[in-house]
Amino acid sequence: MFWRMAGLSTASPVETILDKENFTLEELLDEDEIIQECKSLNGRLINFLRERDQVEQLIRYIVEEAPEDAERRRTFKFPFIACEIFTCEVDVILKTLVENEELMDLLFSFLSPERSHSTLLAGYFSKVVICLLVRKTVPFMRYVQAHQEIFKQLVDLIGITSIMEVLIRLIGADEHMYSNHTEVLQWLEDTDILELILDKFSSSDSPEVHTNAAETLCAITCYAPPGLSAKISSPSFIRRLFQHALEDSRPRSVLVNSLSICISLLDPKRLMLGSYHMYNRQMAQGSNTTAKPETIEGMLEKLGDLLKLLDVSSGESVLVTTFGKLQPPLGKHRLKIVEFIAVLLATGSEAAEKEVIQLGAIKRVLELFFEYPYHNFMHHHVENIIIVCLENKNAPLVDHLLHDCDLMGRILEVEKNSTLTTDPNKPTVPADGRTPPRIGNIGHLTCISNKLVQLGNNNSEIQSLLQGNSEWTDWHTNVLLKRNAVENVYQWACGDSDDDDYQDRDFDVATLANNLSQAFRYGIYNNDEIDEGHGSLDRDDEDVYFDDESAEVVISSLRLGDDQDSGSLFTNSNWFAFEDDRIANERSSSSLASPSPNIGEIGVINSGGDDEVIVGGDDDLEDTATSADPVKHPEEANVDTHSESRKRTALGDSDKPAEWVEWRETDDAGDPSEADKPPVLPNGEPEVEVADKGGDVGPITTEPSALSKAGISNSEADTGEALDAVEDKPSSAPDLSVPGVVDPCLKPIAGGIVDAEVEEKSTVRAAEHEKKDAVEKQDAS
Repeated sequence: MFWRMAGLSTASPVETILDKENFTLEELLDEDEIIQECKSLNGRLINFLRERDQVEQLIRYIVEEAPEDAERRRTFKFPFIACEIFTCEVDVILKTLVENEELMDLLFSFLSPERSHSTLLAGYFSKVVICLLVRKTVPFMRYVQAHQEIFKQLVDLIGITSIMEVLIRLIGADEHMYSNHTEVLQWLEDTDILELILDKFSSSDSPEVHTNAAETLCAITCYAPPGLSAKISSPSFIRRLFQHALEDSRPRSVLVNSLSICISLLDPKRLMLGSYHMYNRQMAQGSNTTAKPETIEGMLEKLGDLLKLLDVSSGESVLVTTFGKLQPPLGKHRLKIVEFIAVLLATGSEAAEKEVIQLGAIKRVLELFFEYPYHNFMHHHVENIIIVCLENKNAPLVDHLLHDCDLMGRILEVEKNSTLTTDPNKPTVPADGRTPPRIGNIGHLTCISNKLVQLGNNNSEIQSLLQGNSEWTDWHTNVLLKRNAVENVYQWACGDSDDDDYQDRDFDVATLANNLSQAFRYGIYNNDEIDEGHGSLDRDDEDVYFDDESAEVVISSLRLGDDQDSGSLFTNSNWFAFEDDRIANERSSSSLASPSPNIGEIGVINSGGDDEVIVGGDDDLEDTATSADPVKHPEEANVDTHSESRKRTALGDSDKPAEWVEWRETDDAGDPSEADKPPVLPNGEPEVEVADKGGDVGPITTEPSALSKAGISNSEADTGEALDAVEDKPSSAPDLSVPGVVDPCLKPIAGGIVDAEVEEKSTVRAAEHEKKDAVEKQDAS
C-alpha cells in the first residue's frame, strides 16, 4: 500500500471490499494486500476480523482439511493467509481466540486422532500455538493446565517436526519462556511428560519418532527448568534409557538416539552444534556445569554391553565402494558408541577412566581406527580419545595407551606400509584387479605423532619412551619432520608473494602516463556533451588530459612501494602535467631536465599560441630538451630554428632515424600576429604539406598566412570562422600539389624527413580543396 499522503495514496483493494454493504471473509482472504493491511492496523479490517465468527472461520481453515474437490485457494491460500493473520500478533484478534474456550477447543482439535495431520496444516497450527504461547502466556497456560491431555496428544504426534517444536516450547525448553511464571514451572515439574516421551522408544519403530523424541529430551537437558533437568539426569532415567537402547528387538535408531541423549547429558554444549538454532540460542547460553557423578556411574553400568556391539567379526552385510568393499560397514550405531566413549573420557571422571582401561575400550577403538582407514568421522573421534589420554595427568591412562595399546608401534607399522592391505578377512578390502590405494588416516596419524612429540617435551616419561625407540627416532627425523615442513601452510607462497623480485618490479609509469595522455588528447575518452557544443580544439584541458590526482590514482593502483629514491620518476609529478606546460617549463629552466624514459620529443614553443609541429624519433628515447633563455623574441626563435634545421640537414640519409609528426595546440598567447594560424579543416586538423624527395631537406621559408590574406581578424580565427573565410578566397591558398611548394602557414620545423604517410594524407587533402575551389568558381560564374 502507498503512504497515506495527499496525492500519493490510492484506494486499497481491501478498502474497496470493506466499502461494500455485503462482503465475505473469503473475498478479503483472496486479496494479496490483506496481510499488509493487518500489519498497518487498518481499523475497519481489524474490527471485522476480531469478530468471533471470523476468528472461528480462520481457525477452521487451519485445522480442517479442504475437501478433495475444493479450489486451490481453499486448499493452499486460505490456510496460509489465516495463519499469517494470527501471526501478525494483533492483540484484539489473539484476545478473541485465547479467551474463548470453544475457539481454543477448536484449535487443539487438530491433535485428535481423527484428524489427518498433514504436515502443511501442522506447520500452520504450530505457528499459531507458539504465537499464543509467547504473546498470551498466562491465559494460554491456564487453558493447557485445565486440559492436560494436550501433552499426551502432542507426544503421540512427536514424529511431526512442527508438533515437536510446540512440545519443546510447552515444556519450557526455551530459556526465556517461563522466567516470570514460577507456578508454571512447578506445574511442569509435576507432570509425567518425560516418561511419556521416553516410552516412545519402546512403543514406536519409526526413526522419525525416535529422532524427534531424542531432540526433545536433549533440549530439556540444556534449557528446561531445573526440576526436569534433575529428573532426566537421574540414574533411574539413564537405566530405563539404556534398557530400551540395548534391547535386541529394537531398531538401531533407538540406540543411536539414546546415546545422543547421553552425550547431551555429558556435554550440554554439543547440543548447540545440532539443529536447535530454531530458537536463536547462543553457544554461551548453554550449561557450563559438568555431568553429575551419579549420571556417569549410571552410564558406566552399560558400557560393557556397548563395547560388545563394536565387534564386527559377526557382521554379514557388505557395502561396495569405489576403493573396494566394507564387510561389514562400520554403521551409525558403532560410530555413535565411539563418540560416546570420547565424550565420556573428556569429562575427566576417574571412575570412567578406570572402567575404560579395565574393559579395553581404548584398545578396541584404536583397532577400529586401522580396520576402517577411510572413515574420517570415526578417525576424528579416535584422535580426540588419544589426545585426551595423552594430556591426562592420570599416569595409568597414559601408560595404558603407550604400552598396552602400543600406540607408537601401530603408527610405525602403518608408516612402513601405507597402502590398503589385501587380506580378505579384514573389514576393508580393496577392489579386485586394482592396485591397493593409499590408506586415508595418515593425516590423523601425523597429528597424533606431533602431539606425542609435543607432550614429550614436558613429560619425562613420554620423552624417555620416545628416545629409547631408535626406530621412532629415525622415522621422526627422516619422515615426520620433512612431512611437517611440506605441510606447513604458513610457508606456502600462495597469492601475493613477498619476494624481492615482486616488490622490486619496475613499473614504467611514465609510459603509462603518456599513453593515457595520448588517449585523452585524441578523443578516445571524450565527453559527448562537450563535443556537441565545442570543436575538438576548443575542449578544456580538464576534459582532454588527466590531471595529477588521476595520475596518483594510477600510481597507487600499481602498488608502488614507498622506498623509491628521491630522484625516481615516481616522484616526478611533471610526467603527469600537461605536455605543453611541461615543455615550456623545460625550455624556461636554467638546467637540464631530468631524462625521460618516455618517447623523446623535440619541440618548438610558439609563444603566440599557434599550432606547432613536433618532430621526434620513435626509437630515440632521449629527451633532447635543452636549457634556453627564459624569454625569447619571435625573431630569435626563428633564427634558432633555422640554425637547428641546417644542422640536421647536414646529416646523411643513413644517419637519420625514423621520425614522426605530432600536432599540438598551445594555450600561450602574446604573439602580436594571430594571423599566422594555418587554416583548420572540418576534422579539426591543420592543413600541412611537406615534400620529401629523398635528399637533404632545405630551409623552410615562411610567407604571409592565408588568414591574413583573407582579411580575417584574430577574433574570427578564435571563434572558428577562419575556415569559412579562407574558403571564400581560394586564390589565397597555395598550390600544395606542386612539388617543392610549402604551406606558408606552417611554422619552421626542426628539420627532418616527414613520414610518407603524413605527406600522402596532406596531398589528398590539398587535392580535395583544389577540387572544391574549382566547383565554387564554376558556381560563381
